[in-house]
Amino acid sequence: MYDILLTAMLIVSVLMIIVIAMQPTKTNSASNAFLGGATQLFGRQKARGFEAVLQKTTVVLAVFFFGLAIAIAYII
Repeated sequence: MYDILLTAMLIVSVLMIIVIAMQPTKTNSASNAFLGGATQLFGRQKARGFEAVLQKTTVVLAVFFFGLAIAIAYII
């Protein structure tokens, strides 16, 4: 049982890394780093299309990851 959970956790980890790496960056310039993104405070829009799918997939994979981590800790 431990080996199955550990293998599932490794697969979820790799998938999560891939999904997070595929997400587009939010800041495009160095000035946003110094201003703290204040220029985009009121210009935020809801993610649509592919970005929304990536965000939801990231949340689902993160929930699975933490669930598997708790299950592995419980077994040990």
